[in-house]
Amino acid sequence: MTRYLRLVRIFTGATISAQLEYRANFVGAVLASLGEVGVALLGIGVVFGQPGTTTVGGWTFREALLVTGFFMLTEGFISVFIQPNMSKIAEAIRTGSMDFTLLKPIDAQFNVSTRHLNVMRLPDILIGLGLIAYAAAGLTVTPGGVLSALLLYASALVIVYCIWLGLSTTAFWFVKTQNVTELFNGVFGAARFPATAFPVPVRFVLTFVVPVAFVTTVPAQAMTGRLTPTLALASPLVAAALFALTRWFWRRAVASYTSASS
Repeated sequence: MTRYLRLVRIFTGATISAQLEYRANFVGAVLASLGEVGVALLGIGVVFGQPGTTTVGGWTFREALLVTGFFMLTEGFISVFIQPNMSKIAEAIRTGSMDFTLLKPIDAQFNVSTRHLNVMRLPDILIGLGLIAYAAAGLTVTPGGVLSALLLYASALVIVYCIWLGLSTTAFWFVKTQNVTELFNGVFGAARFPATAFPVPVRFVLTFVVPVAFVTTVPAQAMTGRLTPTLALASPLVAAALFALTRWFWRRAVASYTSASS
């Protein structure tokens, strides 16, 4: 474990040093982050801006804003930690550089998951945390609710990582997976709203088919004290099941890899 933590520190230091050479990009990243939060707030503003609308799917404006905060926080997590790594898997397979990754004396999945990060998108994470803090300030939130939300959000991040890794791993057979990840991004956009705001069939899809409801709605429910025991138990179970499944899928994909030069 100490060895892997040291490698993460080395990877992070090298990436930060390389990206800080282009500091002007930071301004563009901040503007992009503000644009994304603007779109998210515009959507929720339009919904609650309708005359006589005080709740949507049983959620008040502050509670729905809490969901939006978790959405922005997750978008930041994806932009900083997940997408920079997952987007390079297909390129490595196509160019043959995956050979060197598999030959290194460390776990290949760990290597492809932690080698890169995009520090320019850290504002996304800060904006998400700010929205959560602002929304929670106007709600009745208990320390137990915050702790439950933190634990369930940790499960949510595992779910997001597993979905991205599973989609990216298909590159071992199809090489180009950009369209698949873009499709997931489109579906994940629905997570900026509470799951109960959608019709029952859509709610079922967002919870059990593409489980994005566990990423934003469930932690927000935990923080506001409205989470059912069933969902509280389901979230870590889904995360554990997805992690085991994607680990098996990754190992199977690596076993079928014959390198670009074969």
